[in-house]
Parts: sequence; structure tokens; C-alpha cells
Amino acid sequence: MNLLIMGPPGAGKGTQAEKLIKQLDITHISTGDMFRNAIKEGTEMGKKAKEFIDQGNLVPDEVVVGMVKDRLSQSDCEKGFLLDGFPRTLDQAKALDQTLASLGIKLDGVVNISVPREKLMERLTGRRICRDCGASFHVIFNKPKEEGKCDSCGGELYQRSDDNEESVGKRLDVYTQETQPLIDYYKEKGLLADINGDQEITSVLNDILAALKK
Repeated sequence: MNLLIMGPPGAGKGTQAEKLIKQLDITHISTGDMFRNAIKEGTEMGKKAKEFIDQGNLVPDEVVVGMVKDRLSQSDCEKGFLLDGFPRTLDQAKALDQTLASLGIKLDGVVNISVPREKLMERLTGRRICRDCGASFHVIFNKPKEEGKCDSCGGELYQRSDDNEESVGKRLDVYTQETQPLIDYYKEKGLLADINGDQEITSVLNDILAALKK
């Protein structure tokens, strides 16, 4: 099965991606990991990407698409893949279609995990990190035994500057603006599985698997 997974920050996309690749025995292609590996291995596309990154510029679509094409051409993708973090824009989605066509690969489905905005705010602004060991807690979903103290090492817990309401709100706004056209695009193609992410992790996974069987 060849799939894409989408979802706003805080929707639990990473958790579901991990479970899906095990359940379906497919390869997880995270664009973040893909970038790091291509740069580390010094591939042609990796070198191009590094040039832009070193200059503090965004990597242009044609380079990103080239890296995705290189990655999808590798043998571990023959059994199926889950593409995570790409495409982010309509132009990238159209370029991905052309890339898949050139490789003779068919996209089987697009999983979109939806969570109400107020729940995303609650999830993202409630995170607390230990200053000493980096352990992660949550004021609602994963409370420390003692408020403000890390269970593991007793270090002080703090809220990251980008986890405040204003920063989180901006991140969600950008995501919505970029992604809504993508959602419409894949819906029109009959590929979109819209999943309610505001439930237990196992229930979300079961809903995804059920939607993919249709």
C-alpha cells in the first residue's frame, strides 16, 4: 500500500505513522529524515539541498521532489510506503503525481487526521519539558507525579517558548492555509480518508485501517 499521511501539529500524526508502518509492513518516509540522510550520504540532491540550507534559504520544490523521487526508487519502498511531511502545498502535490507516474507507482490513499482547533491548542500548550534530562510531560495527558518536577530526575519542568498560545495559533494558521487546498485536491481524486483524531490512539488507528479497506 502506498499512502500519504497528513495532520496539523498536535494531531498525533507521528504516533499513528509509527503504528501504521508496523501494521501494514510498509516503509516510513519522513521528509525530515530523508533530508538528513541525503545530506549525510552526499547524494546529488542532498548536496543541492545543503547549498540552500547553508545559505539560510528554503530548499526549492524541484530539489525536494528530486529527493523524494530518489527515496521512492529505493528497494525498501517496493512493498509500500507511508509518505510523511510531503507534499505541503498544491504545487508539490502535482509534482508528486508526476513523479509517481514516472516511476509507475500508484497512490492508494491519503490519511488526514482532523482534531478541533481548541483541542490542538490544549495539546500543544500543555506540554512541559525537563530542563535537565529533556523528558516530556503534559499538564493534562501525562502529568508529573509532583507539579513542576520531572519524574525521572527531579529537574525543573518548563514550557518551551514556541508552545505558548500565540506561537501555536500561528503554526496552526499556517498549516490550515497551506493544507486546505491539498485536502480538497485529494478529496476530488477520491483518495482522502478524513479521520477523527480526537479519540483514543487505538480507535484512531482502527478508523484509519477501516477507511483504507474501503
